[in-house]
Amino acid sequence: MPARVHALLVVRPDGREAADIRLQRTLTALRAQSRPVDALTIILCDSDAAVQDAARASHAEAVIGADRGTSLADALALGSHRLDGDAVWVLTHDTVPGRHALARLAGALEAAPSVAFAAPKLVRSDEHDRIVSLGVSMTALGRTVGLADGEHDQGQYDGAEDVLGSDIRGILVRSDAWTALGGADRALAGADEGLDLGVRARLHGGRIVLAPRAVVAVSARPVGPMRAAYAARTAQLHRRLAYAPTAAVPLHWLTLLPLAIVRSLAALLGKRPGSILPEWGAAVTAMVRPAAVARTRRGIRRGRAASWAQIAPLRVTAAQLRHRLDDDLPAGTGRTELHFFSGGGAWIVLAALVASVVSFVSLLAWPVLSGGALAPLRATVAGLWADAASGARPLGWQTVGPADPFGAVIALLGTLAPVAPARAMVVLWVLALPLAALGGWFAATRFSERAIVRAVVAVGWALAPSLLGALTAGRPTVVIAHLLLPWLVWAASVAHRSWSAAGVASILAAAVLACAPSLAPAFAGVWIVGVLLVATVLRGRGLTRVIWLVVPSIVVFAPLVWARLSAGEPWSLLADPGVPLADPAGADGARRMLLALGFPASDGWGSILPAAIAAWTPLLVAPVLLLAVAGLVLGRTIPAAVLGLTGLLGLVTALTAIGVAVASDGPQVITLFPGAALSLFWIATLGAAALALDALPGAQVAGARIRGSLAVLAMAALAVSAVPALTATLRGDATITEGTTSTLPAYVEAEGRGGTSTATFVLTPTEDGAVIADVVWGETASLGGQSTLRSARTGADEGDERASVIAAQLVSDPEGPVISDLAAHGVAFVVLAPGADSDAARAVRLVAGTALDQRSDLEVVGETAKGTLWRIIDGVVPRPAVDASSAWRIALLQAGVILAALLLALPTRRSLEESRRRARVVGLPRRRPARWVGAGTPAEQPTSAEQPAAAGDAEPRDAGAAAEGVAADDTDADEEAGSR
Repeated sequence: MPARVHALLVVRPDGREAADIRLQRTLTALRAQSRPVDALTIILCDSDAAVQDAARASHAEAVIGADRGTSLADALALGSHRLDGDAVWVLTHDTVPGRHALARLAGALEAAPSVAFAAPKLVRSDEHDRIVSLGVSMTALGRTVGLADGEHDQGQYDGAEDVLGSDIRGILVRSDAWTALGGADRALAGADEGLDLGVRARLHGGRIVLAPRAVVAVSARPVGPMRAAYAARTAQLHRRLAYAPTAAVPLHWLTLLPLAIVRSLAALLGKRPGSILPEWGAAVTAMVRPAAVARTRRGIRRGRAASWAQIAPLRVTAAQLRHRLDDDLPAGTGRTELHFFSGGGAWIVLAALVASVVSFVSLLAWPVLSGGALAPLRATVAGLWADAASGARPLGWQTVGPADPFGAVIALLGTLAPVAPARAMVVLWVLALPLAALGGWFAATRFSERAIVRAVVAVGWALAPSLLGALTAGRPTVVIAHLLLPWLVWAASVAHRSWSAAGVASILAAAVLACAPSLAPAFAGVWIVGVLLVATVLRGRGLTRVIWLVVPSIVVFAPLVWARLSAGEPWSLLADPGVPLADPAGADGARRMLLALGFPASDGWGSILPAAIAAWTPLLVAPVLLLAVAGLVLGRTIPAAVLGLTGLLGLVTALTAIGVAVASDGPQVITLFPGAALSLFWIATLGAAALALDALPGAQVAGARIRGSLAVLAMAALAVSAVPALTATLRGDATITEGTTSTLPAYVEAEGRGGTSTATFVLTPTEDGAVIADVVWGETASLGGQSTLRSARTGADEGDERASVIAAQLVSDPEGPVISDLAAHGVAFVVLAPGADSDAARAVRLVAGTALDQRSDLEVVGETAKGTLWRIIDGVVPRPAVDASSAWRIALLQAGVILAALLLALPTRRSLEESRRRARVVGLPRRRPARWVGAGTPAEQPTSAEQPAAAGDAEPRDAGAAAEGVAADDTDADEEAGSR
């Protein structure tokens, strides 16, 4: 046994618990040792008066003061100057050694002269049967692996002896070895000090042994996850540079930044985005500290007596690491089977498909959809994505700026049918009902496990008035937003649980807002409530994931927001994207009553039934609305409150939208369309109705009949309400019609598909005898090429004024030089569209046609279905180029954020296993896993039905929702995986 043991006690306050209390515990444990220490030196790092008083009263041989930011290694170096003994015992103020800890460590140290230091068993101070650390090793690439971290102590490691390293807290080191090694490496940034010390001791011919019977209780280190990740990665990179052969050091140094890129992508795939910034910080730190690396390498070379081959057997192999990670995967399941087929979900989707085919049977033969706010798509995938890029817009005389995010949604949709992109819109229309039923059914899995409840939500979402109205009126923005909303609910409701769900929800949120920017205020309100719930109910667990939900949307909309704010037009950001289409329903009291019932316009029964009866048909949705009101009272507290807020925000948005005009189409003012807001209101309504049905007493036969009867009544009423919309196409009452592949004559379309960057000047007579002038670049005015920069501008810009002057000259002056101006700007064709059918419009068309026919610099192509076409004969030049350097940088940033969200969305084996442990339904009390009690078998915790109510809660189910916070676990498996 060492003749003399000198203890170095480092006090570094962390602010979580009073340092003087912890210090007193440690000093009391030192005084109680069966083998007392011979000397004690205390190093205080910026401690308060209470800590200083406790240190002075300890009879330590010295109390050394240091700055608050002093690292553990630096503090130990300060105390090492006063060493007086045969062994050094390294302690911190959060360690509480057991009574026989020093005696057993000393015994292990004296087992053989080759032993450099002995390491104790570190256990949690609040749970002594939980191992914090008992030996540390590393992989061939230097990754730190705790050999027993986090395991229950059942004596399974009491026979362990040789290890590569250990946690530095509590180790007993021979004084000569400590001096020869220079103590802990001060370049390690607060991690792996014990492992590095063990490696260097091994290379100097020493051994590191475990003393499992020497127990030291330690408190959890209150270090933030990003700070801990930075320290661990910095230590790993420093060790890699220090341990590598001399010839390999420059290669390792050159690969630091490329490796940071690869590891950042891996962190996204592994659902550990919080480790990206620490990764880059560690890489830069390692690059700029060559002196520290050189100092460590000199220390290793000095006195080296062993080779790396002798250390290799103590490293963790890849097979052992895979085995450990497999053991770490969560066992068991916390959810039931999905029952998509046996629960009727598949049959509902099939029935919706049949209903859609019957209702839209004529669409199956249409190559292109037209009518309403529909327009052709570009003929090529490259053209689709060109419309979605920032720069010169494909409509307008000289409109330059960012594209509407809706253009990217259309480009993605068209890319699914690369041979004929316009066909994708037709397929979307035919599959809208079954896709809505599928999305509604999966969204219902977050509210109930009951098949009948899920059926109500699926049927209700497929027959939602907002969807049916958008399908018949030709509003693609509402249709796409409606189809995406249930999946957003499905993912966002559990976004706090995993990065996969957060990644999916963030992309869906950006897509929904791209289709309906007017939903942004409602989304912001729900998101703020979600942040507050996670911050309070879950005490911040999963807060980063919830915050991430808005990041892609912010980045995607940032260029458009900047352009609109710079132009002083912030309200135009709410404008509906796509083809401007007026809302003919008005904003009177009757319209607002329809909105309150979920209908964006008339339900259509007026064209089938007498007006006296049709006035009451909107009340067919009353059963669903009454169930929703009941759900706010009977349902689980937190989900009901969130759904109530969501529905209220959706309804307020719809009621406000019909009175807000931020766009125009020629002389016509266009208000916001409330369809997407009503879809938000309707998904919240169906969710609340599901909570009500789920809350009915299903254990009783009578209760089951009530639930089934109410569900059937609600679905039947919705089916009857949907009859006019589902038969509108068959009856000829629908706005949608078969369209053509271009809004321009076929001749111009053929020229445009050849890749020419020329434009067509379109003149359209209006009903009052005016002329609307427009400039269309390429082969068509495409759906993805529409821009709110034009439709939502508050006044005419310079390009509009120039186009109006040219239009006036074309109509009235057959001799002026206006054609040369058009050719110099890149305009190759002039089209006189049919326009309105009125005497004034016909007169204008006759005068304009005569003037254009008389021009010698125009060649008449002829009459077409799109109007009379003229071609400019000479001097046409390509469209002037626009500087797109900044646009490309912005596009790369946006693509990077979307790519990050996609990588987060991709599931991993661990994320899938972790998701199976958690209930699919949100807001249920959490079923706690079994816990080991001593050395016996697991003791089952109470099931969800047996969980007691928390203090202050009204009933057990509310307590479960509040404690669990929509089914979140206390631990974060992804962060645990990252720490390993």
